[in-house]
Amino acid sequence: MSQFKQNLAKARGSITFVVGLTLAFGTVVGLEKWQPQESSLRMTSSPVEFVNNQSLPMRAARPLTSKEMEMAHVAWSYFENNTDEKTGLVNSVDGYTSATLWDTASYLLGLLSARDLEIINHTEFENRLTRVLNTLAEVPLFEGKLPNKVYSAVSGTMTTYENQPTSRGVGWSAIDIGRIMVPFNALVWRYPEFTAGVDKVLSNWDMQAIIRNAEMIGADIDDQNNTIYLQEGRLGYEEYAAKSLVLAGLDLSEAISYERYFEYVEIDGVKVGTDLRTPDKFDAVNFVVSEPYILDGIEFGWDRYSKSLAYSVYLAQEERYNRTGTLTAVSEDNIDQAPYFVYNTVFADGKAWNTVTEKGEDASPYRTLSTKASLGWYALYDTPYTQKLFDKVQGNFAEGKGYYAGIYEEDGEINKALTSNTNAIVLESLRYIEHGPMVSIGKM
Repeated sequence: MSQFKQNLAKARGSITFVVGLTLAFGTVVGLEKWQPQESSLRMTSSPVEFVNNQSLPMRAARPLTSKEMEMAHVAWSYFENNTDEKTGLVNSVDGYTSATLWDTASYLLGLLSARDLEIINHTEFENRLTRVLNTLAEVPLFEGKLPNKVYSAVSGTMTTYENQPTSRGVGWSAIDIGRIMVPFNALVWRYPEFTAGVDKVLSNWDMQAIIRNAEMIGADIDDQNNTIYLQEGRLGYEEYAAKSLVLAGLDLSEAISYERYFEYVEIDGVKVGTDLRTPDKFDAVNFVVSEPYILDGIEFGWDRYSKSLAYSVYLAQEERYNRTGTLTAVSEDNIDQAPYFVYNTVFADGKAWNTVTEKGEDASPYRTLSTKASLGWYALYDTPYTQKLFDKVQGNFAEGKGYYAGIYEEDGEINKALTSNTNAIVLESLRYIEHGPMVSIGKM
């Protein structure tokens, strides 16, 4: 990894390298110009059918409105309130001094977005980035190989998800590592002065440990305190996380393939791509949610697979609104009451519009209109429906504290969870409207 980062730094001025990267990773970035066969996305048959680029209601790049810029400032206030001055890490949830690796990645992307939108100046950007990179370069690793799933935001030591200290750690997540590689890739390409800082972090990580048979492998601890290794990712998240790892030169050719375990399911008259790996056989719920497709769009600009699958996920939610009158933008979210985290899905465990816990337990009373999903779809698609989503959630914030996670469907009450991930994706989405994808050949 160290040599790869050195090569990236040298490559910024190399036309030959950029051309080679484009050819080698054509499925990862810069595929907006492809013209695949058109499909209506109404029920026919699998495998993946590609939409015609010209048929999508993509939002044209433009400066943010004054209201949108105000929203970006509100979202940034979360990070002003929740950054530890010593470590530079950010609380995953408001006031709760625990930092998951996924949420640390979200913070870094929110930080990049805040700089691009000129919410912060370069000095603050540099100071914040230097602190967090220095901390990440020094944190203890799970079994000395890869970052633990969660750390104390105050000390940078390994903790459990309950924020209890643990010298053992709780394992690593290949998906989360893929997520944090997105801002690392963006930094190396766009801010080469931070390449040494990124390299210092990655030089400690055994990246080969997350690969087995070209798939992503996570580590966990069983009831006997033994380390176990599990394939991670289902359709959407798997391919999204693999993209940034492929950009780092890793062979994840299986993980990045959309069609290995793919089938269409009809949901509100729309063909939605789902994962054939069912919980009863593979011990993991096959959630279909908005977030990985939104992130793929605003960060990478989509490839022809994710572009088509994302539109079907979006369209099913619009059709549910047309059928029920209930505004729908679903994704996984923290909530402000037990069980505290749920997956609001388009499809999961054989059921459309299923809301479940991570273990697949019913959580339907907590189905929410997601703030981050609403803003993400609004950023990507210019339609009357996304405008309705925007109008509904634009005021869903706490003054000086950030955006709430969502609005409960059942009673219309606000889900007052305040999180790094929600506010980072709000920032990323608004940044995308003005600047386009975060990691793109055109931006390098």
